[in-house]
Amino acid sequence: MTKWSFLTNHAQVLLCIAHDPGVRLRDIATTVGITERSAYGIVTDLSAAGYVVKGKDADGRRNRYEIQTHLPLPEPIGQERTIGEVLNVLVDSKTTKAARRTRG
Repeated sequence: MTKWSFLTNHAQVLLCIAHDPGVRLRDIATTVGITERSAYGIVTDLSAAGYVVKGKDADGRRNRYEIQTHLPLPEPIGQERTIGEVLNVLVDSKTTKAARRTRG
């Protein structure tokens, strides 16, 4: 049987970031089952599309990511929904609330 995934790698990377906005690329790669280079490419894609804003933590040593939850899904079939609405379904609400508090 062919192995397949319900969520794309891009969606899985977004979930990793939603769980931990300070997640390292190495940890994203391990969680998703891709190379670190692929994880970097996906984060770059998401940043270029405006879905993720990359910055530094308070110490300036590690990347922190902020998901732009107000943006619509990129597919025409789902554009009436926002990234945040989808993430709320897929991520524990306590986790997303904690992520929002760390941004503010």
